[in-house]
Amino acid sequence: MLFQGTVFELDRLMLIRILMSAVLIAILMVAFRRPQIVPRGLQNVAESGLMFVREQICDEVLGKETGKRYFPLIATIFFTVLFLNFSGVIPFLNISSNARIGMPLVLAVIAYIAFNYIGIKKYGFWKYMRSSIVVPDVPPAMHVLLIPIEFISTFVLRPFTLTVRLMANMLAGHIMLVLFFSATQFFLFDGAAWMKGLSPFSLLGGFAFTLFELLVIFLQAYVFALLTAVYIGLAQHADAH
Repeated sequence: MLFQGTVFELDRLMLIRILMSAVLIAILMVAFRRPQIVPRGLQNVAESGLMFVREQICDEVLGKETGKRYFPLIATIFFTVLFLNFSGVIPFLNISSNARIGMPLVLAVIAYIAFNYIGIKKYGFWKYMRSSIVVPDVPPAMHVLLIPIEFISTFVLRPFTLTVRLMANMLAGHIMLVLFFSATQFFLFDGAAWMKGLSPFSLLGGFAFTLFELLVIFLQAYVFALLTAVYIGLAQHADAH
């Protein structure tokens, strides 16, 4: 849609991504522009969201000290996923930019780099790798089977599942909403006369699924941030395999 033919070209999904990122930044800037000791209005909503991430994800998974250290990263991931997902139910936007693999992959790579960096920084590269993939106290012959399984599970499947889980859920939700509301339009304007009576059912189904999609939007942000915290915790305690 913009700058076609250049390295900066932007399609509709990229513009939605930029818009929702700008909305997130603007909300946080306005909420904390003049913070009050007793929060009200937008500051209260923003603080409630931050408290949820800190208490229900960071402190719960990593403990208070470690959770405080990695709270900025995990909160950034949570709110980025949340706001990019919200565009899926906003009229005239109608799709989450997480429904295409690019942004989920970027977020998964950030999480992947973070937990591996934390593990390597604490143990050193070789000890971290050995602790992550070698299962102690098993017969030596079992290592031939277990080491490849642990390596794939830790260093291949984690970023892959983070990426695909987010993208697939948001894409599936988008497709379902398109089907419900497209069916409503077809029954009303393009179908046979008897089909008009079906339009209220597809319309109600679309609204019901929109409410369900709001739950999915939150759950996907929660799960992505939660798993990032879990992987950081596992990296920090790799020697307790």
